[in-house]
Amino acid sequence: MEDNETLMTFPCDFSIKAIGKSSDTIETTVLNIIRHHAERAKTSATQASSGGKYTSITVTFQATSQQQLDKIYQQLGQEPDIHYVL
Repeated sequence: MEDNETLMTFPCDFSIKAIGKSSDTIETTVLNIIRHHAERAKTSATQASSGGKYTSITVTFQATSQQQLDKIYQQLGQEPDIHYVL
């Protein structure tokens, strides 16, 4: 497979899970970053860790290209309060 090939067919429904420090703004931060690239993104699930220190946010949207996904992952990864993006 060449570097510019992908195993996905676009457009497609796609979910991203971000895990970060629990705060009043973590869900809004994640959703705003994704909505910058995919306007109709919506939160499909949130869950606090057992100790309450971390929160996972799953956001679903229609992905249009691998480049779009790469930009979203890159921007989420640069956010200091987000520790993992899956």
